[in-house]
Amino acid sequence: MQYDEGTEVDRKGIGRKVPEKVNDTYSVELENKDFAYDGEKSLFTVGQLPHKKLDFTVVLDDISSSRTNGGSGGSYSLEESQGNRKRVKQSFQSKTIKVQVNFAAKILMQAITNALRGQDSDHFKEAVRVLDIIIRQNAAKQGCLLVRQSFFHNNPRNFIELGGGVLGYRGFHSSFWATQGGLSLNMDVSTIMIVKPGPVLNFLMENQNVKTPYQIDWIKAKRMLKNLKVETYASKTEYKITGLSDKPCKQQTFFLKSKGGHDGDGEEITVYEYFAQHQHMQLRDSADFPCINVGKPKKPSYFPLELCNLVSLQRYTKALSNLQRASLVEKSRQKPQEQMSTLRDLGGINSLLMVEHPPSLPLVSKSPTLILGMDVSHGSLGRSDVPSIAVVVSSRKWPLISRYRAAIRT
Repeated sequence: MQYDEGTEVDRKGIGRKVPEKVNDTYSVELENKDFAYDGEKSLFTVGQLPHKKLDFTVVLDDISSSRTNGGSGGSYSLEESQGNRKRVKQSFQSKTIKVQVNFAAKILMQAITNALRGQDSDHFKEAVRVLDIIIRQNAAKQGCLLVRQSFFHNNPRNFIELGGGVLGYRGFHSSFWATQGGLSLNMDVSTIMIVKPGPVLNFLMENQNVKTPYQIDWIKAKRMLKNLKVETYASKTEYKITGLSDKPCKQQTFFLKSKGGHDGDGEEITVYEYFAQHQHMQLRDSADFPCINVGKPKKPSYFPLELCNLVSLQRYTKALSNLQRASLVEKSRQKPQEQMSTLRDLGGINSLLMVEHPPSLPLVSKSPTLILGMDVSHGSLGRSDVPSIAVVVSSRKWPLISRYRAAIRT
């Protein structure tokens, strides 16, 4: 994946959005095949694509960049360049990306069946890896935070308060395993640490354990905030923090170009005055504090602190304190009674689903009865190289539909 000018696309930033855009834009050319993307350089599909080499061009409209603008309206940041200070407008700007898809190899899913039958297979791990990637792809489509084989839903009920502006974040770890009972999907609980979303000033006070913003150590704050993402009240646009301004908001100046004037026409104004007078925003806590810098080293772009909120689902990578570590252990573990309660609520072995209570499901016979369900999916017409997939599900204790056994074969 490359931008139009030839530079590589940063996969950590927008890499996953590119295959999704390709799939949406060229669904007909791809014969409506969905992608499972591993986040790096591999795509997986059920069956082959029409050609072994495909070239696509897509345009992403949600890549933000800075551009000089002397008008009004929209969301504003402030820029201070070498010898020539300007105001810039931060806007969504489209980017053209070239994508080349090349056929690499076939993954033999039959290797899973062979391994379950006790036959040695060199391709078993590779086939299981594809299934793991499909699970990750499904989680990504739901907006989950992905960390290796774990995924985390953006739900406040999954947060664990650890103090210091840090939250524990409960999610799930998934993996496929070959067992005596067949291929099994193993789901386990996983916990990571994230930055507490919300106003930046609130986070800094909690992180440094101080009661007022005037007690904040701004050197520590600069290290803590770097590379975190914020959104502004004015535009709800996300920006990555690159640093803090050297001067307080009421002293940090820039050159405001006159509307409709010539180059050089305008006035020197502070960041605080601009937002208070020109954007009519009442700033209460920003005058004496540094501004958030979301620009580049040579072209800083500033926002007052109180206009910025830390966005959700950002990993906290610093070391935890002893108190935070102890709190994480205490709040992450589940006592046996809590586990039993959870299983009971989810329809575990000691409980039934609501629909299973009579007379919701018919009693077919008083004798032991096996109910079978089957579905067969075939490949596209004319594609003899695409295998058919048969899925058989049988009840084990009808009418209890939560007691069943499933098998998939190609």
